Amino acid sequence: MRVFEFGCVLLIIVSSLVVVGKGEVYIVTVEGEPIISYAGGIDGFQATAVESDESIDTTSELVTSYGRHLEKKHDMLLGMVFEQGTYRKLYSYRHLLNGFAVHISPEQAETLRRTPGVKSVERDWKVRRLTTHTPQFLGLPTGVWPTGGGFDRAGEDIVIGLIDSGIYPHHPSFATHNTEPYGPAPKYRGKCEVDPDTKRNYCNGKIVGAQHFAQAAIAAGAFNPSVDFASPLDGDGHGSHTASIAAGNNGIPVRMRGHEFGKASGMAPRARIAVYKALYRLFGGFVADVVAAIDQAVYDGVDILSLSIGPNGPPAATRSTFLNPFDATLLGAVKAGVFVAQAAGNGGPFPKTLVSYSPWIASVAAAIDDRRYKNHLILGNGKILAGIGLSPSTQLNETYTLVAANDVLLDSSVMRYNPTDCQRPELLNKNLIKGNILLCGYSFNFFSGTASIKKVSETAKALGAVGFVLCVENTSSGKIFDPVPVGLPGILITDVSNSKELVDYYNITTARDWSGRVKSFKGTGKIGDGLTPILHKSAPQVALFSARGPNIKDFSFQEADLLKPDILAPGSLIWAAWCPNGTDEPNYVGEGFAMISGTSMAAPHIAGIAALIKQKHPHWSPAAIKSALMTTSTTLDRAGNPLLAQLTSETEAMKFVKATPFDYGSGHVDPTAALDPGLIFDAGYEDYLGFLCTTPGIDIHEIGNYTHTPCNNTMGKPSNLNTPSITISHLVGTQVVIRTVTNVAEEETYAITARMDPAIAIEVNPPAMTVKAGASSKFTVTLTVRSVTGAYSFGQVLMKGSRGHKVRVPVVVNGYPR
Repeated sequence: MRVFEFGCVLLIIVSSLVVVGKGEVYIVTVEGEPIISYAGGIDGFQATAVESDESIDTTSELVTSYGRHLEKKHDMLLGMVFEQGTYRKLYSYRHLLNGFAVHISPEQAETLRRTPGVKSVERDWKVRRLTTHTPQFLGLPTGVWPTGGGFDRAGEDIVIGLIDSGIYPHHPSFATHNTEPYGPAPKYRGKCEVDPDTKRNYCNGKIVGAQHFAQAAIAAGAFNPSVDFASPLDGDGHGSHTASIAAGNNGIPVRMRGHEFGKASGMAPRARIAVYKALYRLFGGFVADVVAAIDQAVYDGVDILSLSIGPNGPPAATRSTFLNPFDATLLGAVKAGVFVAQAAGNGGPFPKTLVSYSPWIASVAAAIDDRRYKNHLILGNGKILAGIGLSPSTQLNETYTLVAANDVLLDSSVMRYNPTDCQRPELLNKNLIKGNILLCGYSFNFFSGTASIKKVSETAKALGAVGFVLCVENTSSGKIFDPVPVGLPGILITDVSNSKELVDYYNITTARDWSGRVKSFKGTGKIGDGLTPILHKSAPQVALFSARGPNIKDFSFQEADLLKPDILAPGSLIWAAWCPNGTDEPNYVGEGFAMISGTSMAAPHIAGIAALIKQKHPHWSPAAIKSALMTTSTTLDRAGNPLLAQLTSETEAMKFVKATPFDYGSGHVDPTAALDPGLIFDAGYEDYLGFLCTTPGIDIHEIGNYTHTPCNNTMGKPSNLNTPSITISHLVGTQVVIRTVTNVAEEETYAITARMDPAIAIEVNPPAMTVKAGASSKFTVTLTVRSVTGAYSFGQVLMKGSRGHKVRVPVVVNGYPR
């Protein structure tokens, strides 16, 4: 303590010399342990540390007083270093990290870095969004919900915390008037903010907590209260969508444009929702706000955390992907027994595009499920052109004249408004369009979000058209087009060659005078029914946008001895709740539901399924839940064939290739099997520290800054972390990997086999073992380089139990010469 006080005295002398420049937000960690790991030693404050996988006792006066002590120390440090008015503290982090977020100049940040007692100073950085039929596709109504008492008990008393863009609490997916009344959440202690306009709070029994975090956004000048809302209200749509995927009510009719697209349900429809808004409409969010939200959520007592967010880029000061304020806070969350699901990222199909790296997080990739929407346009010459469009058909046995927007302009001067986008009906001649099919062009404005298919539909309707066709004439390779629900017949022709065929047909059949003006429209067509989905046995498949491995250990993109993503879940064309003022998707502005895609949609699927596992096995650790999800997943599609992954080809067409663990991790989630995995690979806080300490290139002082624990290298190598996957990114010669399994079922004998691509030899020992109920056993996997191919080899360890359990562990190895 004396050294720290002496340092502060010196800094009082120099602080007056600091010139305050342009302010920025910094996340600062300081000496001393946070609540979760404080083991005692300060007079007047008893230990508050929790064992691994144990939640913080928020009712304890010991916890409250030590938390106040930490916050007072933060305020004292800032007050002694800087003059009043030259800084603004935004948050004190006390529960999972010991530190604070502060708005200061870069010069002041440099002063803080030199201050005794300060461990790290990181400039804040931004995060972004990683933008229902799936319960049936996953087998929940028949395989999982009955084991917990039916859908009306699925997830009972489990609290899912969502770090997202807030919630629209009035949506039927979150309503309580048609459900059995909720009692108080047994362990949850979070608060509900009050709507500043209506003075009503955001909670209703289903929603048990609602808070917003925007201090860093405000300090950065990014926050606009008129559109971002200084409350938990969702101003975007994304947060309501993800919340309803995880825990929305069961059997909510999805109605749009006069059609019902089915019934929506969350994965755990009886689970409670705790909202921590840290994402905003226009700019995304800031890590300082997100860390504050996570810190609060864990303190409040959530069981599960769902994060459909990822960093815009690497932190400014940290080299390791595993050690920064964001990942370190999530490590603290896992230590407190909270399971964390995070979206893997939307940078696919390119390698090393993941934004979720750490072993304590379940990183979720996105799959296409078995439901596909298709439509077609039949031309007057009999040609059938495929497209997409969630729309009714034109009248059967009727054909209609085709009229192109650029041929029915009211005035040639309107060309500057891109009239072929069909966004402004006042630019087009209603008399020539009424009763016909309007042809429009799909320009760059649709990609940028300044034009929408919804607006095309509204334009066509306003002009009296019977329907519309949007033609894609230019596109980037691998661009995915999602079907959009519209009220009148409409179709998007996504294939450039089909669009060319349509344009050629239109030009041939349209008579023009010498100036190019149309004399008569003779081309005809009719639009098919696009409302009925087609169910494919080739599902699931890895979505094109889903981020791919290999995982990286630093921002020089050196590969890690850890497989990511961890698991695959539905994330393409997911129907879920939306908010009327949501603007994240221009095609769904003002709607109650939206069908959108992204690993953002995949993560809450896993969060909801994890809630069901937690309900059945309340004492399981986060690692045990993650293990159950991974070891029981499948690498086969519905037809029994190996999973495929979408990939871009050299032409504009998309192709499918055999997927690897870098695409899907362990495989596609199987919720029914995950409830009864047989064996689990458990791990805790000390194991994750061992992984960090044995990973080459990570500074042990940096580990200490975030974990307050000295390194222990008994693990030997990071590949010995007890995960349900094995990855060696740089194998020379032979390496032996150790794994420990724990039996969570009755006594069972397991036969253990392994297979691997030819370049790597694999051997497991023992070949069989009997594991008693509740007991643990070790086995080894020996891997040897046979030939150097310059690429990764893939394989698996398979454990088949005498009672029918199957445990599969993916193996990923890159061999190098001696």
